[in-house]
Amino acid sequence: MARKQRKLGEQLKRLGLVDDKQLEQALAVSKERGQRIGETFVELGFVEDGDVAKALAVQHEMDYVDLDKLDAIDTSNMNLLPDDIIKKFLVLPLEKNNGRVKVLVHDPLDMELLDNLRFRLNSEIDIAVGSRAKIKDFIDRLSNQTQDSIDKEIRELSMDMSIDRGASLDVMSIDVVEVESEDDAPVIRLVSQVIAEAVNSRASDIHFEPFEDRVRLRYRIDGVCHERNRIPKQTQAALTARLKILAGVRVEEKRNTQDGRIKMKVGEDSIDFRVSFCPAYHGESVVLRILRPESARVGLTNLGMSEDTMDHFNKIIRRPNGIFLVTGPTGSGKTTTLYTALDVLNRPDVKIITAEDPVEYNFKGINQCQVHEAIGLTFSRILRAMLRQAPNVILVGEIRDMEVATVAIQAALTGHLVFSTLHTNDAPSAITRLVDIGVKPFLVASSVQAVLAQRLVRMLCEKCKQPQANPNPRLLRLCGLTAQDIENHTLCEPSGCKECGNTGYRGRKGIFELMVMDNALREMAFKRAPLAKIREAAIAGGMRNLLGDGRIKVLSGQTSLEEIARVAQVEGTIDEDSDEESEASRLNAALT
Repeated sequence: MARKQRKLGEQLKRLGLVDDKQLEQALAVSKERGQRIGETFVELGFVEDGDVAKALAVQHEMDYVDLDKLDAIDTSNMNLLPDDIIKKFLVLPLEKNNGRVKVLVHDPLDMELLDNLRFRLNSEIDIAVGSRAKIKDFIDRLSNQTQDSIDKEIRELSMDMSIDRGASLDVMSIDVVEVESEDDAPVIRLVSQVIAEAVNSRASDIHFEPFEDRVRLRYRIDGVCHERNRIPKQTQAALTARLKILAGVRVEEKRNTQDGRIKMKVGEDSIDFRVSFCPAYHGESVVLRILRPESARVGLTNLGMSEDTMDHFNKIIRRPNGIFLVTGPTGSGKTTTLYTALDVLNRPDVKIITAEDPVEYNFKGINQCQVHEAIGLTFSRILRAMLRQAPNVILVGEIRDMEVATVAIQAALTGHLVFSTLHTNDAPSAITRLVDIGVKPFLVASSVQAVLAQRLVRMLCEKCKQPQANPNPRLLRLCGLTAQDIENHTLCEPSGCKECGNTGYRGRKGIFELMVMDNALREMAFKRAPLAKIREAAIAGGMRNLLGDGRIKVLSGQTSLEEIARVAQVEGTIDEDSDEESEASRLNAALT
């Protein structure tokens, strides 16, 4: 017969840590606040955080680990889990043995977390319990050590490099053998440390920017650049040469642009980097774009679409033929949206072929073709070859000219579903853009099924966001909101904490403008109607513009007024003649 498990309060009492009166008081407060009894004991000051961890370990017959008394932790095991999971849930992978991973947690009752850990680690786990405060302190110390190691590498570089500060870049050219010699080990370590830190910081780009007296290091996180460090000027040549070797480009070439690729293992993940070298006034500017495999598989529900937009999107990508265009500037998430759609359609009974420049993410089950213009393998040539391969779905990386547009439209009219991108500011502009590059209006009207315009906005950090007491009237006006619109909603603003790097934002999602072609819009496209008329007809037909979708995310507390005004304030203000009451009704309806 199984032994009856004592409750946590009884366990603490049995261990002599609380008395009956304290137990009774804690139970009442816990019930009133709706929080766990262990948290209540700590908040009331009856016990320490570590005492609760010990009692939980005894209660659930698990090991208790005191990090202060542990001789050493193999920090290489930290690579078993992504850095964001470790910091968010305060967990520590302690050891891996015989296919099982021992994980230190502070809450053994969080079943969702334990299931997530099993999935992430792809193995069975053994749970040990520790103090929440001590686990957090250990993770913070380890994170600071990583930053300090980069600072140390930069200091070592500054001391070790024997190149004269006043030397010209031509004099500082370094041979491949010299860069990989033992004397230049600090350069190799620095590059590795920077790449690892950028990946763990959720950066999308790493920028090495040369100036007269220094090399500036910046990471782009959630779409915004953050300066990390200033690297000594005398290390510039060795640093650039090291990056060129890794990227597989010519080290001696300094006068022309070059593009390369790096594949590197960071932790347990194999990550690709697209590397661009561009000659600038004070030397070569280098940018590494980080290509994470999981970023192209975020899933439809994580794109940020509202429910009605999602319903339309799902129907459009399942149509048998026609063109579906995604528009927006560089870095607005167009590729991610299209890959997400392909991931949904990627089944054994569907043949998918893509033409891309370059192929950024490798998808199993999809035939991906790399454009190589130097040998004549252009978008249009690949597209024509595709049509002889009998595909169901075709992805064209970008419609750049009339030739590509014509072949894409022919494919759409002959029974293929075609996905592509176009550089326009909004969805209605895609119609006039296609006509401007030379496509016949009747072909545009008959082939285009829908156009999705999008931008990426930063989401407020859930750990530190706070209600906004007095919203700025100017920002409200720029976002097209009135006092009536915000009456029954709590707007939030960024604060800043360790979780978000003191920015107040963590992660990004899209704001969308989906224009589905109906009879009225096809007629207008056929007659080459002005852009303003097409936009009016699209809105009358139910299209919500980018600013409108941004307002929904502001009113639901997902992002801030400042962020929407920065990214989506394309129309300035709502029309003075618009009906404010109907605007408020539409927003409230979308939120519910």
